[in-house]
Amino acid sequence: MKQINIKDYNHFFFIGIAGAGMSAIAQYLAGIGKNVSGSDRYFSSGENSEVRNKLEAAGIHTFPQDGSGLSKQVDAVVVSTAVEESNREYAKALNFNIPLIHRADMLAAISDTKKTIALAGTSGKSTTVAMLYQIMEYAGYSPSLISGAGLSSLIKKGKIGNAVAGKGDYLIIEADESDGSLTQYYPDTGVILNIDKDHKEISVLKDIFKEFKKHTKNLFVVNQSHALAKEFSKSKKNDFGYVDCGYRMSDFRQEGYKITFKINDVAFEIPVIGKHNMENAAAAIAVAHQKGIDLETCAKALCAYQGIYRRMQVIGSKKGFTLIDDYAHNPVKIAAAIKAAQNISNRVIAWFQPHGFGPTRFLKDDFIREISAVLQANDEIWMSEIYYAGGTVKKDISANDLIKGIRSHGKNAFFVENRKDFPGKIKEKLNKGTVILLMGARDPSLEQFATYVFGNI
Repeated sequence: MKQINIKDYNHFFFIGIAGAGMSAIAQYLAGIGKNVSGSDRYFSSGENSEVRNKLEAAGIHTFPQDGSGLSKQVDAVVVSTAVEESNREYAKALNFNIPLIHRADMLAAISDTKKTIALAGTSGKSTTVAMLYQIMEYAGYSPSLISGAGLSSLIKKGKIGNAVAGKGDYLIIEADESDGSLTQYYPDTGVILNIDKDHKEISVLKDIFKEFKKHTKNLFVVNQSHALAKEFSKSKKNDFGYVDCGYRMSDFRQEGYKITFKINDVAFEIPVIGKHNMENAAAAIAVAHQKGIDLETCAKALCAYQGIYRRMQVIGSKKGFTLIDDYAHNPVKIAAAIKAAQNISNRVIAWFQPHGFGPTRFLKDDFIREISAVLQANDEIWMSEIYYAGGTVKKDISANDLIKGIRSHGKNAFFVENRKDFPGKIKEKLNKGTVILLMGARDPSLEQFATYVFGNI
């Protein structure tokens, strides 16, 4: 990684600025006074107009991805792994001799300017980041935030909600293992929530997290409830020794759309669902407490937690049933989301759209095993065809292959190739108390799909 000092650059241009990771960094840079502009292929077709409008409101100039917005006045072009060298603006940047900076390198450079708290793990990063931000903001720390999902409290203020340029010393970020970029950060505090097969094999993931641990400067927090994550608490040469911080979770209950539990005899009540969210909250609380915020203040802050975009987000209720939209996309996340919904209702109708032919092929057996294990006799799982974002890929697997595998385990599993047909297929099956759970990631139209389903059942 090339050492980057953000003080050396004033005007940044982002290719693919509408993406969650890219828009967050762009907004943060604009928030600290940098000149920021960017393009996105969705702007050309008129999609993602809401994101575009919010970027413009944040002082960020946006353009269709046709090269019109990129000039020689730009100091650096920021790209993600999704941007190929054949991209017109990528080529134009090379022609203008403008430095190209990868998104992960840009985030690493930003993190070097703050006391960074990096949340890592294959599940729960966005939620834990949001909970920790809620606590530290409530306690008056004025932290900065760069996240992969919008906080509802910020979205309600007209923002995308995934970035804040705070006045305090701390920056809270997600450290992504999917592309290995978390090894580029040298945070003040590191957190590992869990380790499950997602994007990479477990052995590869463990190597990545080992490197992340070595880079963490001061505090390193590990979820003791997850066996693989717990391995990183053991004393090893050149690693931190194991210190039990003593945060004990107990008395968990889910009542409707809230969870209650205790940590060290302090009672917590948070308006979210699922036992996994108790673990996410515990990680945020442990870090906040180590930074000087007492547990009672943490509890008061999380009482007002409003959740994040597409994380067990209740779209609405009518005719006795409820529709929930969630970002779950790997086998463990999907199982956790279904379990959380089962605590609300004795009947869950789940729908999932896999993304990417490669990831679906890689996780096929895990999808079948995890989903089959969690489905109860009264539940159903529906899938539509795999979301294809473009590029050169081998299309040798279908979502129907997953459905057939789940059905072979005696579960109620159905394939509906065109997702627009899903509401009509389940409409007659709905009864009072049913929870409809929509799941999927990467596809920017999933929010609109949730609205479509709610309006057609």
